[in-house]
Amino acid sequence: MKSKINQLLQQWPKGTVAAGSWLKTHGVYRQLARRYAASGWIKPMGHGAFLRAGDVVDWFGALYALQTQLELSVYAGGDTALSLNGLGQYLPMGDNVVVSLFSDRRERLPAWFTRHAWGVRLQHHNPKLFTASKPAGFTEVKRGEFSIRIAAPERAILEVLHLAITNDAIDHAVDLMSGLNTLRPQVLQNLLEACRSVKVKRLFLWAAESAGHPWHKRLSVERLDLGKGKRSLYRGGRYDPKYRITVPKQEGAAHV
Repeated sequence: MKSKINQLLQQWPKGTVAAGSWLKTHGVYRQLARRYAASGWIKPMGHGAFLRAGDVVDWFGALYALQTQLELSVYAGGDTALSLNGLGQYLPMGDNVVVSLFSDRRERLPAWFTRHAWGVRLQHHNPKLFTASKPAGFTEVKRGEFSIRIAAPERAILEVLHLAITNDAIDHAVDLMSGLNTLRPQVLQNLLEACRSVKVKRLFLWAAESAGHPWHKRLSVERLDLGKGKRSLYRGGRYDPKYRITVPKQEGAAHV
């Protein structure tokens, strides 16, 4: 038994959760898992998941299990991804900190993940924002012995705009956009063409143009479906005739 648990621990990155289904693929079925737990090698974490005894695991290590062991499409996106890419606000820990998770497919996250006290507030979104999942829209961030999949900055800012339904949220998104001067125009072009939301595309183009980013001029806007009619997005804002949306009243904006 000892040699088997040693082999298991060698393949189990420190700081991560082991799903029960993953343990089974390594020959550790329920009865053996109970023996390992009784012997102090592993520790149950809810139903269907385990931790290394004495290991400290946060939501990073749990997301790793969802992605690599359960093969779910869930990933860190939006504000969270921008922070992890070093482009947003520093991502602290605390019960009031929101971690934004997105899924490409309609899927339910396991109870052992959603009910555990990770020290942050998890929000899971399944917006079907894109018609296809573009590989270039993702990247990875390393944590110790493992990595997790997160949205690349180009995809993350579109997700932020999708979730921005209040004036404060739109102001925040526009503020984030002002610092995104290194986005890749070809990746943006592909994502914008695959984006289902007229609101997101119009608001993104307006904010990018207002920020004066050089990459904005390299986008082929004529290839984008920007829909018809006006969109009232910002309460008490001003109407931008080019993109046909209401936007914040900014000094020095491109359209006044």
